[in-house]
Amino acid sequence: MSAISRAIWFIESHFTSDISLDEIAATAGLSRYHLSRVFGMTTGHSISGYIRGRRLSGAALALIDNSSTILQVALDAGYGSHEAFTRAFREQFGMTPESLRKQGHVRNLALQEPIRMDDTRFPKLEAPRFETYPAMLLVGFAGTYAHEATQAIPSLWQKFNQHYGHIPGQVGNVAYGVCTPADEGTEGFRYMSAVEASEADNLPEGFTTTRLPQQRYAVFTHRGHISGITATVHQIFGEWLPQSGHEHGGTPDMMERYDDRFDPRTGTGVTEIWIPLKA
Repeated sequence: MSAISRAIWFIESHFTSDISLDEIAATAGLSRYHLSRVFGMTTGHSISGYIRGRRLSGAALALIDNSSTILQVALDAGYGSHEAFTRAFREQFGMTPESLRKQGHVRNLALQEPIRMDDTRFPKLEAPRFETYPAMLLVGFAGTYAHEATQAIPSLWQKFNQHYGHIPGQVGNVAYGVCTPADEGTEGFRYMSAVEASEADNLPEGFTTTRLPQQRYAVFTHRGHISGITATVHQIFGEWLPQSGHEHGGTPDMMERYDDRFDPRTGTGVTEIWIPLKA
């Protein structure tokens, strides 16, 4: 069972009680930091968002059952007051608990179903190569995304590709997708579509920069359509890294590398996934 599968099992077994990130991380065998990053990258949900969604989905079903008062449903879902429960419920589903109870069904609600991680469906992970890459300056467009809402990333690439090939100081013909932590206090992650550049002058409007230090990377190969890259990432962080004896280097979380083996028009080909390692 992979690290993320163990984390999901623990959450599904305990989400109605007050569980901590430390407890989930201990079960998964990952640090708090890496569990948060890996869970989001492999499931499309933040841990807190998934737990909240599971609790409120259970509460929604209890509300239409009519066997408990709304206050009791709120308390069972881990909320200390009717007001706090109502606020969270409205944010999750766009309606109040009272309205749902009156409605009497959940057919129009997007309930959070349990994530089922079938580890047997993942393709075999190819052994990585290891490279020490010099410090690099990356320039491009960046945005912050919730793990549950990454559908806007392709449009970031579409916007970036309008400049690709004639960016001032561009080095080579390789594009990078760089994942870094979001600002403190913000759930999700920062994603940057970029190229390496020799300078940061005269950049197109809206461009931002990121400097990465010289560091050692484990380099993995993802083959096929880019939409399947999540399965490869799951194997890297959920299985290979915890068992490898290596430690994650910290920044970036990971980096996608797109060279001439990848066809951006069809989304198919070879993508490299670079994971920084501690020396």
